[in-house]
Amino acid sequence: MAIFAENPTDRVEQLIAISERLTDLVAASCQAFEGRRPQDAIVHLSETGQLANIYRHECARVRANPNLIAQAPAAARARLRRSTEAFDAVLARQTRAVEAARFVTEGLVRAIAEEVATQRQQGASYGAGGRTTPTGAATAITLNQRA
Repeated sequence: MAIFAENPTDRVEQLIAISERLTDLVAASCQAFEGRRPQDAIVHLSETGQLANIYRHECARVRANPNLIAQAPAAARARLRRSTEAFDAVLARQTRAVEAARFVTEGLVRAIAEEVATQRQQGASYGAGGRTTPTGAATAITLNQRA
């Protein structure tokens, strides 16, 4: 999906509006993660995804053809630069918040799995020659070591 701009100034103004809206949405997502309420980050997920896709596409178009915004007033291009820097800053903040939430979640899952393993009693079965052999403890929790 692309934006439809009448001229370079219109394109810059639309890019500013998109980047400012994305900044607001990602900042709200950051607040949800930082407030330990990641479920609240889902509220605007669809809109964020759509706008991010448009933004990514338009940035790639401008990178490939800088003339798309070259004739826009310098003040408008400076505002675009500032809004892009603000968006980049909030993305870095979101990366830290999501990474922290992932680290905590993985730690909890690992702790629960270890507790389940220690609480399980080791069973024994009869092996060759009538000797008892311990059976491996099966666990219902799967840990992805690569995640």
